[in-house]
Amino acid sequence: MSRTMIVATDGQAVIRTHDEGKNWYRINIGQDLEYDDRVRCLLVDPADPTALYAGAEKGLFYSADHGVHWSKVDCALNDFAVWKLVASESDPKVMYAGTGAPSLSILFRSRDGGRSWERTTLEMPEFCAGVNRPRMLALAVDPDDANDVWAGVEEGGLYRSRDGGDTWKRIDTGWSEFGGNSDIHDIMVLKQDDGTKVHLALTVIALYRSTDDGETWTRQPAKESFGLRYSRLLMRKPGSNRDVAVGIGDGTPGTTAAILTSGDAGLTWTKADLDSPSNSCMWAFGGNPADPDFMLAGSKFGYLYRSTDAGKSWTKEWREFNEITDITWIPGVPEDLGLPHVTN
Repeated sequence: MSRTMIVATDGQAVIRTHDEGKNWYRINIGQDLEYDDRVRCLLVDPADPTALYAGAEKGLFYSADHGVHWSKVDCALNDFAVWKLVASESDPKVMYAGTGAPSLSILFRSRDGGRSWERTTLEMPEFCAGVNRPRMLALAVDPDDANDVWAGVEEGGLYRSRDGGDTWKRIDTGWSEFGGNSDIHDIMVLKQDDGTKVHLALTVIALYRSTDDGETWTRQPAKESFGLRYSRLLMRKPGSNRDVAVGIGDGTPGTTAAILTSGDAGLTWTKADLDSPSNSCMWAFGGNPADPDFMLAGSKFGYLYRSTDAGKSWTKEWREFNEITDITWIPGVPEDLGLPHVTN
């Protein structure tokens, strides 16, 4: 399968390859997205598998040609740093965006496939205790209900709305029996074969798991469960409701990292094999339903890995990056490379 792999970076916008990693290209100058921009997140357009969104330091951007050319989405997200994007599975026209440092941390909503956006009522204070200015790192939508949305803030807590963001309930306040932690890094909703849902919420130091629609939670401490203390992100194997991965490290940015996989929706975990040790915390995952077993992982300080067995083993790519913020891949390659800046 031909594919385009795209790496979002902090300082070189997006860098891509169309030949399985042999050559990597920066975007060309003269575009709405600056070629040395800070891009925080990526999302493949659910309406077009060759197109994608990028959340950057000042707004939302869109590419219709495998990441070659980028245009600004002129909308309510202008001048906000967009840290997370997610689309509903049941109604892909419904999308959510989380913003944060250096701008305010607010949840935005789109009901027209990302063309226009509006604020919801979830808005964080300008400053917080742990990271100075909060950022909305984690978003998840119930697979059956586009209005059932979860949002997690670093630092600021875990919230749930059942009406598309009009009203919210804070969830993590019930975790006080575990010592509590308001630093939320990721969220996942897994619909099981019997129709029940498994909810996973990852904090900086632990994984919380619920099997009763978020009423009660069990806690897996990162150090004891995963071997390293800093838990950063989750990934679901595309199309699976039980196969997930977690990326961890010894701190941020840290000096080492690991990836663990679960085949039972986060109940038990097995350490994956990395052919080369990571240089920092694991920071990004990427996958695509076009080939569920092909996955990408990136460390904060620029190591890129690929897996062809759904995350059980990983091989480091030769190309290293300045600082990875997100990763994705999409099927096919563009006809026009757009006179790119070559990085090798």
